[in-house]
Amino acid sequence: MADFDMVLKCWGPVEADHATHGSLVLTRLFTEHPETLKLFPKFAGIAHGDLAGDAGQRRPRCPPQTSVQQPRHATKHKIPIINFKLIAEVIGKVMEEKVGLDTAGQTALRNVMAVIIADMEADYKELGFTE
Repeated sequence: MADFDMVLKCWGPVEADHATHGSLVLTRLFTEHPETLKLFPKFAGIAHGDLAGDAGQRRPRCPPQTSVQQPRHATKHKIPIINFKLIAEVIGKVMEEKVGLDTAGQTALRNVMAVIIADMEADYKELGFTE
């Protein structure tokens, strides 16, 4: 719980402007890992400079819930677990730059995301999706 609490200390600004932070995360993800763009076909062909604004407009109307999303990620979208690890690292970088997540906070975020991703990976295996 200590890791989770540490992450929550910096989460307020992210939650207050999730469209901007989400756009920054996607732009950074696609820039640092261009192969991930194929997982987001709605963004294909959009210039990186235009992506941030477009990503904010295309965000889901409700926050994703991993327990609801996992079956679709595994069976419909076929998103390999490595991509969740990549986006978790990008989230840490963006939070460091934009909301002041320090080194201890980044470690806490990695720990929290590792638990979430491990749960997803176990669910993927139950659903028969292997990479």
